[in-house]
Amino acid sequence: MTYVILAFAVLAETIGTAALQASQQFTRPLPSVLVVISYALAFWLLSIVLRSFPVGIAYALWSGLGIVFIAIIGLVVFGQRLDWPAIIGIGLILAGIVVINLFSATTGH
Repeated sequence: MTYVILAFAVLAETIGTAALQASQQFTRPLPSVLVVISYALAFWLLSIVLRSFPVGIAYALWSGLGIVFIAIIGLVVFGQRLDWPAIIGIGLILAGIVVINLFSATTGH
């Protein structure tokens, strides 16, 4: 269940970050409100995850997955291109997430 809550926390954070781009520096009201609501939800859900995971592991998973998803959204929705170093870096973030989940004894598999 903790992973499901973490997934929703990542989703909320990703929506908030995409809305942050769409808010155009908080000059557009609807995306601006979505930023605040999404980040509040994301942090609340992350706080629930912290009951089961150490803060470092929870934050690594939350932020790492958020980076990957927002990079994809930036590419697809906002037309932002990634160069090879960025793609390799994001691949390393994904590799780190896999290593934590497969080999770390600090998460509740």
